[in-house]
Amino acid sequence: MFKNLFSSRPSVPTGPVEFLIVGLGNPGRQYENTRHNAGFITLDVIAEKAGAQVDRIKFKGLCGEGMLGGKRVLFLKPSTFMNLSGQAVQEAMAFYKLPPEKVLVIFDDISLEPGRLRIRRKGSDGGHNGIKNIIYLSGKDTFPRIKMGVGKKPNPGWDLADWVLSRFTEDELKAIQDAAERAASAAELIVQGKIDEAMNRYTS
Repeated sequence: MFKNLFSSRPSVPTGPVEFLIVGLGNPGRQYENTRHNAGFITLDVIAEKAGAQVDRIKFKGLCGEGMLGGKRVLFLKPSTFMNLSGQAVQEAMAFYKLPPEKVLVIFDDISLEPGRLRIRRKGSDGGHNGIKNIIYLSGKDTFPRIKMGVGKKPNPGWDLADWVLSRFTEDELKAIQDAAERAASAAELIVQGKIDEAMNRYTS
């Protein structure tokens, strides 16, 4: 009886963390389902597939561990607000001694329509303040990233900050959820070192 009781528990990942997956966004209920939080939304989907609960407070954020693509992964949602995302990322990288190439960052991109993905091996910040802070504090731009399309401003007169903090429509949110599922499959390939395959299959 006791054997069955214990064997039914989910297995806990063992061994060192081999990869860090970060979803960018702003903490707090008032920011839920806003365009700037596409990274948080996507990270939740990937973490669920990996059997991770992202609810432990550490590294200036919420984190949790799980297995993805046969690797032990730390999932991280910075609690520092977007512009200071690098503080959480740098702390986790330093703690686990991970190079930038083992850090996957997922964030919103206003140049892509909702539901589209763009996967890159490295690159500049592209005007994104969260990415800018990560590059500044880590001193590297060689981390892979998944850009989640959130749509461009409806007209040039819109303030950019107001736009990225606006909420998705119901249809847009469905497109984001579908994209997050594809991003989860891409993330699994990336942690296995198959980023070229991920780019070919899931960049849209």
